[in-house]
Amino acid sequence: MSPSKICSESRRGLALEGYTPFVYSIATFSSMRCYEQFRNGPVLHRLPVRVIGMGGGFSYGHAGPTHHALEDLVIARAQPGVAVIAPADNAQTRQALYAVAQLRGPAYFRIDKAKVPDIAALGGRFSLDRPELVRPGKDVLYLTTGSVTHNALKAAEQLQRQGISAAVAVQAHLSFTASPALCRMLESYPRVVTVEEGTTSGGLGSLAAEAIAQHGLSCRLSMQGVKVSFLKETGSTEYLRGRHGLDPASLAAVAEQWFPQRQAA
Repeated sequence: MSPSKICSESRRGLALEGYTPFVYSIATFSSMRCYEQFRNGPVLHRLPVRVIGMGGGFSYGHAGPTHHALEDLVIARAQPGVAVIAPADNAQTRQALYAVAQLRGPAYFRIDKAKVPDIAALGGRFSLDRPELVRPGKDVLYLTTGSVTHNALKAAEQLQRQGISAAVAVQAHLSFTASPALCRMLESYPRVVTVEEGTTSGGLGSLAAEAIAQHGLSCRLSMQGVKVSFLKETGSTEYLRGRHGLDPASLAAVAEQWFPQRQAA
């Protein structure tokens, strides 16, 4: 029997006996190597197994594409009934763990490997299906997930110096379908930029696009994330974020294109 099969059988057995097992590994491994067992075990039987993916996105920068977890949120979100969680900082991670403690079904957590400062305006707030506003604004909304939220906040600060009012909200729960709370937030802004350290197809960008299309929302949408195949070079987390347009300057430039008059001024 393969190690992944043994791992799957052990956690399923514990869950059937009333326990809440936690399984932890590098995000690429925990989300992909055991995916069939996760799907046919905890997901199919609605068991409270918690899979923890350490180092999502480009956290393992220099380790190369084998260690870059760019599809983990998409893979987990493809299964109905899985709570897919990507907190923005440590404080929100703690609250997210408490929030899902009583869920009967499975959950996938993507957590960051690096030490990132807590976002003061977030204050650790987390609720399933609800985005958390961490910076007010009216012209454009950055809807983010994970620690790359820090770059969106820096982009919003840059835009403010140009007279563009940018809001930032954290969508730490990537649900299977858009919640009413997410739809209300999207409807409140004329322009939205989704920011995710992973593939936009199937991830946060897709969730926002589905909400806009299915509910007839009028906001314009730009999806910022990984849109190309693996790069031939590697580097630090921030270098790779920059190569995929996730650095503060690139994120600000996306919004600036909507306001050519203010750029000219």
